[in-house]
Amino acid sequence: AALCGSSFYMQSLRRQIARVAHSGLDVLVRGETGSGKELVARALHQLSPRGSGPLVAVNMAAIPAGVAPAALFGSVRGAFTGADRNNPGYFQQAHGGSLFLDEIGDTPDDVQAQLLRALQEREVQPVGGKLEKVNVRVISATDADLEGSDSKFRGALRHRLGSAEVQVAPLRAHPEDIGELLCHFINRACAET
Repeated sequence: AALCGSSFYMQSLRRQIARVAHSGLDVLVRGETGSGKELVARALHQLSPRGSGPLVAVNMAAIPAGVAPAALFGSVRGAFTGADRNNPGYFQQAHGGSLFLDEIGDTPDDVQAQLLRALQEREVQPVGGKLEKVNVRVISATDADLEGSDSKFRGALRHRLGSAEVQVAPLRAHPEDIGELLCHFINRACAET
């Protein structure tokens, strides 16, 4: 929806998304809250050669550090109390497709180290299991300043996540699109009712 505008900004954003989508690089999508980062991530996945594969979306701010390894990389039966079966992590679920790591700037420090290793090697180690290769493209998004002097985000991880970068401007920076977006949402609401 937010990608339907016809302004110079929206045309430029569409071209950039198409170019980056076909590159196969990991992508960091940056922009303010509500600017449409998730729509951009979905478009990057759909337009990529991986578009027919899964798109697994994960809110990194919602994963407690203690369960992050099992959530991201999976676990095997018997690895810990209550692990009565093998559970694939988000990386395995996204195999052959894209993994969207939203709110990447809120990732705890120890989880950042684990993510960096997975991105560098394209391998994950389920809790209690052996290393596994994963075929996944990572698209991440944040509104945080990852390079600021008070940022605790690892520079190496930021570099690895941002092989390509897409900056999404807030709507106030391209108000010429408000009318078209309004018409789109009114038409969609009418169709639903």
